Amino acid sequence: LESFYARQLRLSPHVLGHSKAHVGRVVAELVRAAKAQGLQPGPLALSLRGDFVRIGSAYEQHKVRSPDCFDILVPLRLPPHLEPQPRCADGLGPRGAFVCGLRARAGWPRRYRPFAEGFCVELQGRSHLSSGLVLRWFQGHLQRCLGAVRYRLQERCRISLSACPGRPPTLHIVPCSDYVCCHISMAVRLIPAIPLGDTLYLMALLPEGPQAPPGPEALWGLNASRQEQRLLSWLKEQAPASSCHLKCLQILKGLRDLRGQGLEEPFCSQWGRVLSSYVLKTALFSLLLQGPLEAWDERFLLERLEDLVLYLRDCLRKQVLMHFFLGNASLPEAVALPRFLKEAAPVNLLAAFDGPTLDLAAFQLINTWIQAPHVIRMYSSPRYLRPALTP
Repeated sequence: LESFYARQLRLSPHVLGHSKAHVGRVVAELVRAAKAQGLQPGPLALSLRGDFVRIGSAYEQHKVRSPDCFDILVPLRLPPHLEPQPRCADGLGPRGAFVCGLRARAGWPRRYRPFAEGFCVELQGRSHLSSGLVLRWFQGHLQRCLGAVRYRLQERCRISLSACPGRPPTLHIVPCSDYVCCHISMAVRLIPAIPLGDTLYLMALLPEGPQAPPGPEALWGLNASRQEQRLLSWLKEQAPASSCHLKCLQILKGLRDLRGQGLEEPFCSQWGRVLSSYVLKTALFSLLLQGPLEAWDERFLLERLEDLVLYLRDCLRKQVLMHFFLGNASLPEAVALPRFLKEAAPVNLLAAFDGPTLDLAAFQLINTWIQAPHVIRMYSSPRYLRPALTP
């Protein structure tokens, strides 16, 4: 496991630092240009707030393999006086996810008809801000701004933007050979987000797989990445300096990806979804707060990794793994939650999967752990290595 981690999973801090800095510079230029252009149409239009929020494993110190994929939230600013009210849309969206409808305040669809016609849809007889229409506008708006940014950055890198219907656009960055020593081409997913306050954001529901249809246009998913980052910072302060909790997460993600190489469809795709990085991270959070953090010292790596595998297996067998923040009353006081999260109904992250799928995933998980040395040798050869199933 140590050799597997060192050779295939561990990222060079030097290379990761270069990649994050370069992504930050390029995204800042694009957001600045998009904000400036967004100010021209007038008050009844969407615009960018002007900042961006780094989220995901690359910014939480548990990314594996290569620093070539990043996620960035791009907060939007709604027109003045248009403040949709978030309402839990229980039963309307995909199971296993917390979804909201951004309902318009009474009266403003008539007062602001151009905006309502361009960005709203009907849901249960009320006007709601459409995540699909906002995403479509966001894709086109960034594409229109790309030319000026490409010219300013031509000595640093080549950039392009790709977009598929119902999915956030991806910014592709190819550094010039004489600028970044690491020469890694990067893909940055730019996700439009509606700020709720308290560092909470709503974003369009992402499709569940590469071929999956877009999510319901009237609904939005919740993003609590800043709360997760705050919890990780607190854990870093409280745990031993040599804590292995993030290393456990990285190794488990690596084993999941390798095992996925030998699975047949349709279970291969379900394996990556059932054991998504978010599910693995949620299981780790829950396990960390059950016992003394001193037990996560590097010396106990094997024991803690086995604990994590067994905890996750039990969750799969019981078909229950609750979202860590929604309605969780047992969080540390240092990790203050916004009222919106405290009062939200709990969500079972495994609710979207049937019993046989979860039972098979539990069996394959334990089998992968027991046969970890064989799985590493078998699927680490060049003939099996391919892009990971789940970012």
